[in-house]
Amino acid sequence: MILANGGVYPALWTPTDAGGALLAEALADQVRFLRGAGADGAMVLGSTGEFVHLEMGVRREVLTRVAEAAPGWPIIANCSDVSPLRVAALGRHSRAVGAAAVALLPPWFFESAREDVVEFLVRGAEASGLPLVLYNFPERTGHRLELGMVAAVAERVRVVAVKQSGAPFGYHRELAELGREKGFVVITGADTRIADALAHGANGVVSGLANAVPEWVVSVYRAAKCGDASKAATSQGRLASLAEAIGGLAFPLDVAAAMEARGRVTGAWKAVVSPSTAERYRRAVERCRAILGEGAGEACQRGGEQV
Repeated sequence: MILANGGVYPALWTPTDAGGALLAEALADQVRFLRGAGADGAMVLGSTGEFVHLEMGVRREVLTRVAEAAPGWPIIANCSDVSPLRVAALGRHSRAVGAAAVALLPPWFFESAREDVVEFLVRGAEASGLPLVLYNFPERTGHRLELGMVAAVAERVRVVAVKQSGAPFGYHRELAELGREKGFVVITGADTRIADALAHGANGVVSGLANAVPEWVVSVYRAAKCGDASKAATSQGRLASLAEAIGGLAFPLDVAAAMEARGRVTGAWKAVVSPSTAERYRRAVERCRAILGEGAGEACQRGGEQV
């Protein structure tokens, strides 16, 4: 079963040109890079993938291209949208290309009763015909997936995981307790606190920083899973240093800075960026390059070649 054994699932970046067209070869290369570094699968079209900036045709193309680039690699397809019709269409396409599961955020912008949010999520999952990953990110949607809501969805469709992003961190533990009862696992979006999340009952990680340093994320996760606290702390410290270097930038521009420092193709910025933010970005890239240079023995390997 997808996610039953946990794992590292990078929150895949979506490289596009200035007109919004997908940079298909760059995407395929990123998939190969992540898979080669030991990632267990990927979350596609998530927040790091900037799905809200992508046209529907591009979203479909992304799913198709990822599936083609990595046959058999588990894909969690984020089909979130405010429109139930678009959610259903993306879910059907996800099933057609062989995705392992769909992920859904609660609808945002308009207020919704808890019962309506539950119904929205259930119908989205039913339309896809795939297992569901509930995506809890209340800072972005304005809706917290409360335990009762999660349980209500899990009673009607097959929920395989809850992706927990944002605060409070202790909610990982509450979700994990419910998951043991309902048959799902918890995957954390807190890639700078992976060991802590696992100690709180999480079983896997969806990581934006893995786009830049997948081997660091894999190292933290595997060390924490096997109880090597010293190695986990060392690897987590490297990730924390990288996160600090990009801390002056808003998400997900911060992820792009780390990727650029690693030599990964990010494409054009999808959001409007001011000159002052562009300068902060440039400085963040420089700081990241210094950190990656210090970790060249592990972090600067790509496909067996130095970068």
